[in-house]
Amino acid sequence: METEIHVPVGSPVIRKFPIFVEEHNVTDGAMKLVKQLRPAWDINHVKTKLFTDGTTNKLVGCYVDASPEDVVLVRVYGNKTELIVDRDNELKSFQVLHANGCAPRLYCTFQNGLCYEFMQGDALGTQDVRDPILLRLISREMARIHAIHAHNGCIPKPNLWIKMRKYFSLVATEFTEQASNARIQQEVPSQAVLEQEMVWMKEHLSQLGSPVVLCHNDLLCKNIIHNSKAGHVRFIDYEYSSYNYQAFDIGNHFNEFAGMSELDYGLYPSREMQLEWLRVYLQAYKRSTKKGEEVSDRELERLYIQVNKFALASHFFWGFWALIQAKYSSIDFDFLGYAVLRFNQYFKTKPAVMALQIPE
Repeated sequence: METEIHVPVGSPVIRKFPIFVEEHNVTDGAMKLVKQLRPAWDINHVKTKLFTDGTTNKLVGCYVDASPEDVVLVRVYGNKTELIVDRDNELKSFQVLHANGCAPRLYCTFQNGLCYEFMQGDALGTQDVRDPILLRLISREMARIHAIHAHNGCIPKPNLWIKMRKYFSLVATEFTEQASNARIQQEVPSQAVLEQEMVWMKEHLSQLGSPVVLCHNDLLCKNIIHNSKAGHVRFIDYEYSSYNYQAFDIGNHFNEFAGMSELDYGLYPSREMQLEWLRVYLQAYKRSTKKGEEVSDRELERLYIQVNKFALASHFFWGFWALIQAKYSSIDFDFLGYAVLRFNQYFKTKPAVMALQIPE
């Protein structure tokens, strides 16, 4: 059993450039990369667009008016993000997903980032993921990724507990800013409580029988691109992709219905909406893994319960992530406040979720 993702044989070699792009002056560095990747472009006519939705990295798009469809995206890794993101694994995920028609082309890496193809379409919002048509497209696309076979038929091992334990060990308890330090003492559960819950989760959730598959692990609304002309959705940003529990990936996505900058867990999908999503998902997943298409009520209920239990682990995972980001990130976002909300939601929903019983 292994957690490592293997790049398919015959995948193109990724170009590497010894260029460092300043996080606070992305445009200048991006131009150096564009010269390498698009030598035919007149550098004086290259236009840029800064994308501001990210909470891990800085992202800029480069293009010329003569070919507006050809946008080179330059992503600069955020400060200290190597602590929370396995960059080698990210590149492998990118290549595997591209080889299976699920990701754009990866153009190159540079010292502190990578360049890749822009995916045409619109990033979704919290209302879009509830749309009955888009909901089905999203569930089918996730099923398609989950059905990608592991290398040489090996049995993959989930990365969740390894990653969560690593994040826990990195969690900052001392903040240089006095206000932050006071907040963490008052609003974040103690390390002893967090560790106790983490141990309990691993023991309980590992026994639920959720298959281990290739997961995106970060399917927030903005990471879903809808191409209305082609009639499909694609997922972007594979920093957290890994082998993981099927139910974690889905439960994490359901948590993201609440949004990010202004969390509203009143938007968490109802049981009815979840069952609709999960039925479409199971049909697509079974079809892709050649296990028929019929979905029984028992199968559906089983997945529903697994997903909602693993949604608890999602709160913890991103709670830890946010505490680390609160210490190191230069991005203007209240990471500490976000961590508090995620941990609060975990403890709020845990009793009802744990009362759910998987059908025999």
